[in-house]
Amino acid sequence: MTQTNATKYGMVIDLDKCTGCGACMVACYSENNVPFKKDESNKLDSINWIRVFKISNRKPYPDTEVCYLPMPCMHCGGIGDHGHSPCVSVCPATATDYDHSTGIVSQIYTRCFGCRYCMAACPYHARKFNWWDPVWPGDMEKYLSPNVSARMRGVVEKCSFCFHRYQLAKDRAYHEGRHQEPLGENEYQPACVESCPAGAMTFGDLNNPKHAVYTLKKNPHAFRLLERLQTNPKVYYISSREWVRRAGDNYLSHEETGSIKRAAANHH
Repeated sequence: MTQTNATKYGMVIDLDKCTGCGACMVACYSENNVPFKKDESNKLDSINWIRVFKISNRKPYPDTEVCYLPMPCMHCGGIGDHGHSPCVSVCPATATDYDHSTGIVSQIYTRCFGCRYCMAACPYHARKFNWWDPVWPGDMEKYLSPNVSARMRGVVEKCSFCFHRYQLAKDRAYHEGRHQEPLGENEYQPACVESCPAGAMTFGDLNNPKHAVYTLKKNPHAFRLLERLQTNPKVYYISSREWVRRAGDNYLSHEETGSIKRAAANHH
């Protein structure tokens, strides 16, 4: 059984602060050796571990409003948070798994044989298939991160919450004699969070009252995408604008949401 007080890393993104600058995307490319093509105009086969979408309230001027929505992997916990993530449930190669000690959904590239079942199962389109062998122009190979393996064509890629940073932080804590203590909030932060100039992204342990995300996720304006699917994502969004929250498919009433959760609990 999963411990309810186990570490569960997640993210809270304030959409009222996000300016859509794309710094998080650039930082992700650099940190995780995400390959790119010479011509990136065709977005159908581009690889992005985090994307920034632009949505609007669809009202004519002067009532037009826009919102920028960064979307990494949601690292779903599934119904009851027992690791029944949509992608993990369908992978025949066990190339993706749910880590109960961190709440992070992994991706093991050397196991993936490119069937793309996980892509079909993910309701957030957070996974990308690598159709080509990456070619790094000039001397860019010298600037690749040694902490993240480069991927060949024919495998699925996705956001890992920069899990290699977590491993480095745990190694550091071990050598300092703190291996039995939980990591500090600032010891493990993904590249996208560190790079956000607007401070719109916050990362930490959703179960730790000492971490900012623990309080932020309880904000009355907080919501998660496609909440009605009960995928239990670990990425929360905050917006004071009702149309933004409704755009996230968060239209269910408290009574309806409660009945779904009760039904799920009875099922398990």
